[in-house]
Amino acid sequence: MKHFSVAIIGSGPSGASTAFYLGKQGISTVIIEKETLPRYKTCGGGFVNRGKKDMPFDISEVVEREFYKVDTYFNNHDTCYHSNKKEPIITMIMRDAFDNLIVEKAKEFGVTLLENHKLLSIEYADEKSILKTSQGEISADFIIAADGVLSPTAKMAGWKEDTRKLIPALEYEVEVSEEDFERLSKSVRFDIDAVPYGYAWCFPKKNHLSLGVLTTKKGKINLKEYYKKYLATLDINEIIKEDAHGFQIPIAPRTDGFVKNNVFLIGDAAGFAEPITSEGISNAILSGKYVAEAFIESNLNKDLAEKIYLEKLNIKLLPELKSGVLLSKFLYNKNPVRNYLLNKYGQYFNNIMVDILHGDRPFPTNVSEKLKKNYRFIGLIGNILLKLFLLFKSIFAFYFTNS
Repeated sequence: MKHFSVAIIGSGPSGASTAFYLGKQGISTVIIEKETLPRYKTCGGGFVNRGKKDMPFDISEVVEREFYKVDTYFNNHDTCYHSNKKEPIITMIMRDAFDNLIVEKAKEFGVTLLENHKLLSIEYADEKSILKTSQGEISADFIIAADGVLSPTAKMAGWKEDTRKLIPALEYEVEVSEEDFERLSKSVRFDIDAVPYGYAWCFPKKNHLSLGVLTTKKGKINLKEYYKKYLATLDINEIIKEDAHGFQIPIAPRTDGFVKNNVFLIGDAAGFAEPITSEGISNAILSGKYVAEAFIESNLNKDLAEKIYLEKLNIKLLPELKSGVLLSKFLYNKNPVRNYLLNKYGQYFNNIMVDILHGDRPFPTNVSEKLKKNYRFIGLIGNILLKLFLLFKSIFAFYFTNS
């Protein structure tokens, strides 16, 4: 039975990035992948610059398009804000090529890739783990669960209840007419309110569009119907080909920890997708870097590695996710308070969000207190206006009744 210091389950951006950093330091690492690479992966494929600028190598060979402009629509197309940058804000990729590139870079440092190996179970013996796969057994000192939102590895390792917030999304890879593609391929587009408590997106790729819809609210919703409405909003009349893919996005992290025994959670398995845009690639790669640094800095000491990993998460990633969760609740709740603030400060807000996506500024802190303060003030004004309205209504009713 072959032994590795670290076994990584999953070859997505989080797992492959972890393998890259570990391999670079000479730590024996294996990636266990249930499919053959490259493989299609459901994803909008928008990689924001805040994540791209931290990549340790050039990814230009897998870039489909780069966009310097973002258009954000609110209130069902009634309001639009435009933001521009001199450098790309969002880079379009296809996950099959992107993921495979990171894996190949990791293999250059001696990382082993086991394709078509489905993990079946984990057993613990003599301070190491026995991983039973569909093609045999291996052993490892540490296991990294990088197997996505469903993460069978997390369940095998003892995470029984899912404390992440999972939201539904529906994505289509769509081929349209040359005329429509030319018209819609000039910028990245987000349509807030195109779906209740959510948004729709239009991401132009090399020769097709990635269109999708999602909602942040639990409950039954027919996303396919909202997708059809979005096609009408985009004025797309001819579809040459479309492939639909439904998936879930974890927009709030687990509340019951990220480490059990020798198993560490990263990426979507941990619930690290950014809550406002639901982009998961950047934080997946960042969490992979954090866990690799924890192993390296601890010299593969389990207790110390866990301590370092959690400390790194709490410096930036987890506080930003907490702020993002609060901001997303405000942004996607279509109410008078939100509309008032957007009408007054919408362009400013859009510029801030683009700065964050571009990596020019971090997520704001103390969001909870700031929102409470604004809600109290605007709520007070709203209550005064409502009382005045009811007063005038009763006066007019009295006047017309007695005239």
